[in-house]
Amino acid sequence: MPFLIAAGHRLEYERFPGKPGAPTLILLHEGLGSVALWRDFPAKLAQATGRPLVVYSRYGYGRSDPIAAPHGPRYMHDEALVALPELRQALGLDDVVLVGHSDGASIALIHAGSGRFPVRALIAEAPHVFVEEVSLKSIAEARTLYEAGELRQRLARYHADVDSAFRGWNGAWLDPAFRDWTIAEYLPGVTCPVLAIQGDGDEYGTLDQIAAIERGVKGPFAKLVLRHCRHSPHRDQEAAVLEAMAEFIERV
Repeated sequence: MPFLIAAGHRLEYERFPGKPGAPTLILLHEGLGSVALWRDFPAKLAQATGRPLVVYSRYGYGRSDPIAAPHGPRYMHDEALVALPELRQALGLDDVVLVGHSDGASIALIHAGSGRFPVRALIAEAPHVFVEEVSLKSIAEARTLYEAGELRQRLARYHADVDSAFRGWNGAWLDPAFRDWTIAEYLPGVTCPVLAIQGDGDEYGTLDQIAAIERGVKGPFAKLVLRHCRHSPHRDQEAAVLEAMAEFIERV
């Protein structure tokens, strides 16, 4: 797995080939995700779309540099406005479609909504625009499962420093200072086409998140709400998600 430096940290990444001259898809993982935790979805999405694709592990996750302390409340802003632009520059990615899951979707919205970086289109899967009680409840339950050992054992397969990865994400979300976190001010700056995807059984957020994006963005908006689907639609209903993403990317 190759590495690059962005925002002063060593990050692992992987590239998949696609049509020459086509926009590159950049996959942005969830709060506890990594290159490996996407499993074979990046390869399938690259194949389904025919577009080149880049996937990477953010600072603190996968085989990227571990973090020394929990993230602050603005860690998604830092990723969107500092690390992701430096990664794009390092890899020469001028024409991109952002595909973000959970925290990654929020990062994509901040990046596009800042108006500082060109984005062809954006796919937001299970995004967070503001903090909901259901999110905090599930994140607190994740801490209990982690401390009991089962969740830690599962995650240890995917992160070089599993404790810093988990505590960095979990500690940030459960910090009382995080309760007022919102990225609503970035939504009007999103002028590219947006596809929002969410399961109706998402344990980390309600459909109010999708509604906020629909109200706030200025570009063309489409949504897909999947029944009997939880927080990871690309795993829970892979075929439907691949089809929707490929059709959207072909249109834009």
